[in-house]
Amino acid sequence: MRMSQMFAPTLREVPSEADIPSHQLMLRAGMVRKTVSGVYSYLHLGCRVVRKIEKIVREEMDRQGAQEVLMPAIQSADIWRETGRWDDYGSEMFRLKDRNGREMCLGPTHEEIITVTVRDEIRSYRQLPKILYQIQTKYRDEIRPRFGVMRSREFIMKDAYSFDRDNEGLDRSYEKMYEAYCRVFSRCGVDYRVVEADAGAIGGSQNHEFMVVSEVGEDALVFCDACGYAANVERAESAKPAERVADTEKVRTGIRKISTPGMRTIEEVTGYLKVEPRVLLKTLVYVADGTPVAAIVRGDRDLNEAKLKRVLCCRELELATPEVIERVSGAPVGFTGPVGLRERIKIVADWEATVVEDAVVGANAVDAHLVGAEYGVDYTADIVADIRNVVAGDACPRCGAELCGARGVEVGHLFKLGTKYSSALGAKYLDEGGVEHPIIMGCYGIGITRTVASVIEEHHDDDGIIWPMSVAPYQAVVMPLNTSESAQVEAAERIYSELCKHGVEAVMDDRDERPGVKFKDADLIGFPIRVIVGPKHLGDGEVEVSMRRDGTVELVKIENVAVRVKEIVDRELAALMPE
Repeated sequence: MRMSQMFAPTLREVPSEADIPSHQLMLRAGMVRKTVSGVYSYLHLGCRVVRKIEKIVREEMDRQGAQEVLMPAIQSADIWRETGRWDDYGSEMFRLKDRNGREMCLGPTHEEIITVTVRDEIRSYRQLPKILYQIQTKYRDEIRPRFGVMRSREFIMKDAYSFDRDNEGLDRSYEKMYEAYCRVFSRCGVDYRVVEADAGAIGGSQNHEFMVVSEVGEDALVFCDACGYAANVERAESAKPAERVADTEKVRTGIRKISTPGMRTIEEVTGYLKVEPRVLLKTLVYVADGTPVAAIVRGDRDLNEAKLKRVLCCRELELATPEVIERVSGAPVGFTGPVGLRERIKIVADWEATVVEDAVVGANAVDAHLVGAEYGVDYTADIVADIRNVVAGDACPRCGAELCGARGVEVGHLFKLGTKYSSALGAKYLDEGGVEHPIIMGCYGIGITRTVASVIEEHHDDDGIIWPMSVAPYQAVVMPLNTSESAQVEAAERIYSELCKHGVEAVMDDRDERPGVKFKDADLIGFPIRVIVGPKHLGDGEVEVSMRRDGTVELVKIENVAVRVKEIVDRELAALMPE
């Protein structure tokens, strides 16, 4: 490819719409252009990177025996209603009607349609197991599309689905996909962690996220360097506190009511009473599937709504309105407490909150709190469970060591679905004895376009992108510094031709531009290898071969350049390939 012909409109200025490095650099390097909010066109360079990642994914899926299919983006509402997700999925789903008034959607995911497809074709245990996958465009009407292709309304995704006879078979399929994902992200050159995660709208008994560690990640995760435990904070377990041991010598003053005029927040109450936030208990009122419930956590902790939702086994969970709070507690927002509240609504207490002695709680009366409250004496809960956010510095729930924290971008997700979809949609098989069973399923996704952005987030500097060799749009650029000098042009053309013959993906920067412009574009786009043809060394029959990553330069004879560059490319690719 010649730069004079390439459709890669680079930008010198940082676009005002771009907040994070990957978004800025994808726009500046001419990889993408926004059409509407959350929707992007991929130009030549961006498309090549996408195809590189797709190729890696295909190779690793095929390596595990998965078979590629392609399902439609437009799906009937009927199959979504059979699983109950037509109503559950919410406003993120793009919904439409055809000319006959039939309700359709643009697929945000494909569990329903792949299950129906398998249901209609598989009858016997002899046809199992199967792993089917596709690489396809998904559509989700994000309420706040942001960060470029990191969170967009239209994106490319690899989704795979396993079909097994039993849970042992599902375990084997899950392990195959786990291994494939490790290989995919290693080959893409990203620093990833595998973490336990919340299943969300997909469902299932067990799931793991593959997270690329990044400061701009929307997900918080915690991990233990001592034992390897790692989890998304939505799923991370808190270490169970030791049972409270009563201090028999301590003189207890008992629970008493005190005035706290206008003190509603944790900061206001603790400051007024001169106590630490950890001895104040927050009582938060939620509405779970239409019914008010209360949740209690320590004042210095944040409640984890995903955990609370799992504990309550509810489909919908939202904070109660001030009107509901006052109706169930008898007091305005800021003064709700657990004492006497269980007679009115269900209470879920975080197990850490139940061991706080002499706690401060709301009095269920305006401008008043209770001090000296004790769990089991002054109040109890219907359920005691882990419902708080875990943070860095907490004890690891596996080994007790201190947890570390980071932010990450979710690029892959594995789910054990079990029979969630096969039972709802009637996907069954007959065993050796002719007995019918629901097929056991798993689901496995990789965000292709999100992976592109994640690679850039990890591999860039102030000058531009620094691509790992495996996903670079082109592996090398040949740069004659002065295209009016025939000797430089001839040498550059010879090198370019030889590189192509050796299988190196090369670009010839044949533009009549100043050297500074060529260098800036090469840095911005991020070609891993630069072959610089200039007057300084050409008289000796040599050119400079430099690496974008670290700026190292070596002089190479013109006749040896193609072989040397191919050696570098092969070495870099081999370093990324798992054993």
